[in-house]
Amino acid sequence: MAHGPAVTPAQDPPTRAGEFARPVNGGAHGVPGVRVAIAHDYLTQRGGAERVVLAMHRAFPDAPIYTTLYDPDGTYPEFREATIITSPLNRVGVLRRHHRWALPFLPLASSWMRVPADVVLVSTSGWAHGFRTDGVREVYCHTPARWVYLLEQYLGSAPSSSPTGWAMLLARPLLECWDRRAMSSVQHMVANSTVVRDRIKEVYGRDVEIEHPPHRMQDSTETEAVPQMAGFAGDGEYFLSVSRLLPYKNVDRVMEALRVRPDRRLVLVGTGPLEHQLRQLCPENVLMLSDLSDAQMRGLYRGAMAVVAASHEDFGITPLEGFAFGRPTLALRGGGYLDTVVPGMTGAFFEEPTPEAIGRVLDRFRSDDWDEQAIRDHARRFSEDRFVARLHQVVAARADDAARSHP
Repeated sequence: MAHGPAVTPAQDPPTRAGEFARPVNGGAHGVPGVRVAIAHDYLTQRGGAERVVLAMHRAFPDAPIYTTLYDPDGTYPEFREATIITSPLNRVGVLRRHHRWALPFLPLASSWMRVPADVVLVSTSGWAHGFRTDGVREVYCHTPARWVYLLEQYLGSAPSSSPTGWAMLLARPLLECWDRRAMSSVQHMVANSTVVRDRIKEVYGRDVEIEHPPHRMQDSTETEAVPQMAGFAGDGEYFLSVSRLLPYKNVDRVMEALRVRPDRRLVLVGTGPLEHQLRQLCPENVLMLSDLSDAQMRGLYRGAMAVVAASHEDFGITPLEGFAFGRPTLALRGGGYLDTVVPGMTGAFFEEPTPEAIGRVLDRFRSDDWDEQAIRDHARRFSEDRFVARLHQVVAARADDAARSHP
């Protein structure tokens, strides 16, 4: 199947307003005659939101993806197969590599983005719902912007305790004004979890339905060994944590729980602003990894005892990826984990993200206590096939909406 050329850092992105309005490639797969496009905040990292965009891309492979910034080396390699259309900010290499530095410029860049399509599938946690379009938008909300409505959680400390926090406090009124104005024009929206649905109601006063994100890990697909694992731990002898290295992910608390349990092993996969700091604090029984392939990740999930998830998540995709291999999750009781972790069947909760609380759950864990097949069966409720089928239904419905509004 043919794809348009991806706009990459080596190939200058469109910079004039007229260039944003080039025609969308062909018709939408599964919905003939409908121009479908995908919009996302920025494609600069590997996380659950980017996994959702990949699922959208697989559902509509001819649909171009509009985004403010795109770093092909920082996000999933599958995006190289897509047509990626970026904002002028993408010309600035340092912003592609450090998207948080672009925060002061993103409201304007997002407002300038124009998406020519009949139906736009929008994946957002802050910006893509502000892209302009004459079509009908279906907004998949991962959360209202954390840097506006959950600033202390986003920073990991009181905003007044750092220069960055003070700067964001000063910018917050303008960011909130932009966000509410952009969201007021959204016709259709769904939340990715119960906690996000409730947050949307609190922030925007809107009642929305829930559509859980999918996972794409399959126990039967190919795996690949991770060279750094040689001599560190054998199969079934380590816990696995997969996370961006940000303050609210609480990775440092998991590390501290392992530090006083030298007989336990933890493999930590992720990158982020705290990577250098965490590597300095890393005990010998914790192995930090990054930039792994999907085949290597499947190998790690299959070989782990359990997944450890201590972050404040809006949904949290890693438990589902572990479930696909029959591995339970030890998770913080809260957020999206309440939608996926079933105590006693697919995992166990700890009540607060402290080394002590995490350690107590690690101490109680026994691999023989879990039914791997029941966990795999639970994972199938969140399959990508189900998610893609739902996307096709939604696009067909939104295309009908657009046809009625423009007879």
